[in-house]
Amino acid sequence: MKDNYLTVTALTKYIKRKFDTDSHLKDIWLKGEISNFKHHSRGHMYLTIKDDNTRIQSVMFAGNNRILKFTPENGMNVLIKGEIGVFEPYGQYQLYIKQMEPDGIGSLYLAFEQLKEKLHKQGFFDKSHKKELPKFPQSIGIITSPTGAAVRDIVTTIKRRYPIVKTTVIPVLVQGPNAVHSISNAINSANQQGDYDVLIVGRGGGSIEDLWSFNEEKVANTIFQSSIPVISAVGHETDITISDYVADLRAPTPTGAAEIAVPSQLELIDRINGIKRSLTRMMNENVLSSKQHLNRMKQSYAFRYPEHLITQKEQELDKHVERLEKTFNSEWKRKKDALININTRFEAQHPDRQLDRARKELKLFIKQTSYLMDKIVEQKTNRLNSAIDKLSLLNPLETMKRGYSIPYTQTGNIISSTNDVIKNDQIVVRLADGTLECRVMDIKEDNNG
Repeated sequence: MKDNYLTVTALTKYIKRKFDTDSHLKDIWLKGEISNFKHHSRGHMYLTIKDDNTRIQSVMFAGNNRILKFTPENGMNVLIKGEIGVFEPYGQYQLYIKQMEPDGIGSLYLAFEQLKEKLHKQGFFDKSHKKELPKFPQSIGIITSPTGAAVRDIVTTIKRRYPIVKTTVIPVLVQGPNAVHSISNAINSANQQGDYDVLIVGRGGGSIEDLWSFNEEKVANTIFQSSIPVISAVGHETDITISDYVADLRAPTPTGAAEIAVPSQLELIDRINGIKRSLTRMMNENVLSSKQHLNRMKQSYAFRYPEHLITQKEQELDKHVERLEKTFNSEWKRKKDALININTRFEAQHPDRQLDRARKELKLFIKQTSYLMDKIVEQKTNRLNSAIDKLSLLNPLETMKRGYSIPYTQTGNIISSTNDVIKNDQIVVRLADGTLECRVMDIKEDNNG
């Protein structure tokens, strides 16, 4: 029975696994009031979320609360996104907060999060879809309000950093009911013209309602489908929009977008000057190295004593010529001896001599063959005569010449016994020189066998 008891740790771990595997507890949208708020020195936030009847212990770790746009306080109503888990040491469940916003903008925040999650699942934010910006663009399209401070900051910064680039302001509405269509149409029109290397899409700061046009799905789709790289420059550094996630690059401010879009001419000049200095240094080093190499060659033995060197080389040449002549003579003698040897062997194998030998061998072969044929004919003739003599002895005709005969019945059967005929039967007797027609007059048996 004791084996059925669990430890507190085992039970807690089991409950924690149940919480961890429940998909409904992984993505919780919750609203409530903050109480017992404590901001730990290590950056984590510990608080209680409650309503009129219930409360739940919550924690928001430093990695998540670092991007909060407000400071949580006791009594503040908030909208929360998080997950439910179990804190094992105390065996209690609690809410792990991932995102938190004041309840005053709850509907917009919820719409933002839902669209963000939808586009993320569709791959709109994947790095594989991000296009690289050209290092030295020739033409930049600026899609923003023509009257705002953002456009002045962008144009001024670009002209200051890279004055040779062409900038074109494409005016659009950046807030209000018609802003979404205005922004989308401007991006599509810029792509159809094909005159731009980079597009900067954005506006200055404002409330979430003011920036909401850049959180619309239509604008996100247009940016995603753009064949021209898009830099999103919406609001201040703390303002995050859907366009920032979809764009090929996000700038913290409109001025930052201008700095990202073009290189700095001062930096380029410094880099060119640095390259010039490096090339000059390398050329000087190569010239110095070549001079040193030339001086070493001038000090070498060949240039100091050219006559001695030529004399020495002449002697070496004589030795090589003598060695070559000796080698040539030796090789010539070896080839000559080989040729004589081959000629001797060829004479021995001359066709006329081989033909004479073949004729003699043929005559000898014919003579031997004739002799053997005569012997074979003689042997075969003797054997044939002997066989004829033996056959003659066995020939019935020869036996009948000595007075013997063979009796036949009228049907042609040989009569070999008295039982083969009866009295008065007609028989035929075959003799050596003819036949006799006879009749059996009487039959007598030989009792002696």
